[in-house]
Amino acid sequence: MTSILCNYGTFDNRTNYVLVEEVASDTYLFLARPLSGPLVFENNASDARDHCANERNFLSWLRLSSYLAVVSVAIMTTFHFSSKPSELEKKLAFPLGFLFWVLAMLSLACGIGNYLKTVTKYSKKKALVQTGWKTQLLGGVVAGTVICCCIIFIVDNALHG
Repeated sequence: MTSILCNYGTFDNRTNYVLVEEVASDTYLFLARPLSGPLVFENNASDARDHCANERNFLSWLRLSSYLAVVSVAIMTTFHFSSKPSELEKKLAFPLGFLFWVLAMLSLACGIGNYLKTVTKYSKKKALVQTGWKTQLLGGVVAGTVICCCIIFIVDNALHG
């Protein structure tokens, strides 16, 4: 009985898994049969380290998306500094909350897309660099939005605080 060692344990012949090296090059990797089976890569050189780094990168995007979604809900439900919200706070609550929700969904989509693209390139043994204009643009928009909101909060607090 042969077994394959991978990040998720030891798989024997009775376990349904997808051995990436056996997937046809024209088949989309994540649609290979069995659909629910884990993808098993042969561990050559630094492959295991690279896959773990890719998973950590995805989890960082997921964490950012979760934080932005929490901020969105917090702004939409309780956006005021004093016991009574000002007119500016009433006007900004929904648009700012919606903006943070859109940023949360964009960061989740960017993380999933980056993860799938990277795993596909790993399966084809292609060299890759983990950066791009989409990632930089989304990071800049998120940072700019947070800074602008902080300025709005400080000015509103100074005027009505």
